[in-house]
Amino acid sequence: MRLLLDTHVLIWWLRDDPRLGAKARRIIADPRVRVMASIASPWEMSVKCRIGKLTERGADMLEWLDGQGVATLPIRAADLHALEALPLLHRDPFDHLLIAQAQVEDARIMTDDGLILRYGVPCIGVS
Repeated sequence: MRLLLDTHVLIWWLRDDPRLGAKARRIIADPRVRVMASIASPWEMSVKCRIGKLTERGADMLEWLDGQGVATLPIRAADLHALEALPLLHRDPFDHLLIAQAQVEDARIMTDDGLILRYGVPCIGVS
C-alpha cells in the first residue's frame, strides 16, 4: 500500500499526539507500506509557523521526515494536471495538492479531515 500522510497526521506523529490512534500508528510503521509526505505539508507548516498558528517549522519537518524514512513528494506536472481537474468542493489549497498527489501516486490519504472524503480519494482514518 502507498500512504500519503495529511499535514495534521505528520504533526500528530511528530508530537506523539494521542489523536493518532494505535491502528494508524501500526499502519505507518508497517514496513510493507510506502509512507509518503507531500512537500506541501512542510510548506503549509512554514506558512502557519510564520503567522503564529504552529510552533513547528516546515524546514525542521523535512529533516525529521528524512530521518524517519518517509518519502517526500515534490510537485510535478502530473500533480498540477490532477489538481486543475479537481472540483472546488472546499478552499484549502494544501489539501487540493495532497488529493491530486494521492490520485497520481495511487495512494491512500491518512487524514481526520472529512472534507477530503468528498473528493473520492481513498482515505484511512487516524483512530
